[in-house]
Amino acid sequence: MSEIVMVGVDGSNTAFKAASRAADIAEGLNAELAVLTAHVKENTEVIKIGNDTWILDDAKQAQKMAERVAAKLREEHPDLIIRPVAVRGKPQEALVEEAARVGAGLLVVGNVGLKGLGRVLGSVANSVARNAPCDVLIVRTDR
Repeated sequence: MSEIVMVGVDGSNTAFKAASRAADIAEGLNAELAVLTAHVKENTEVIKIGNDTWILDDAKQAQKMAERVAAKLREEHPDLIIRPVAVRGKPQEALVEEAARVGAGLLVVGNVGLKGLGRVLGSVANSVARNAPCDVLIVRTDR
């Protein structure tokens, strides 16, 4: 197995459960953990209301989310190398493409979306499992 375990996160509690499992596995394998968040578009908006100005940047927000998850995981796994990553694209495509680019040995995703209509229409987990260039672990996160 490669020395990189990759997990996709979106800021939800269920995604954090998958990230925690991925961190446990990476630590056991003495591997690096890549925590990936996808953003659909390169978008920067400047919003002015009165004297206040806000700059909203999708890529920066995605990177910040990955960094927050990585920081939380470092509390539980202080010796683990954890690299936050933000990639442009749909989550399933971003995970598969980034795993191929870095040569990940394992991709970890949560199972949310595998039930009911989501199973018929497809989910991130289903798409990743079908298209990943490496092994995939689908973590049961809906409990």
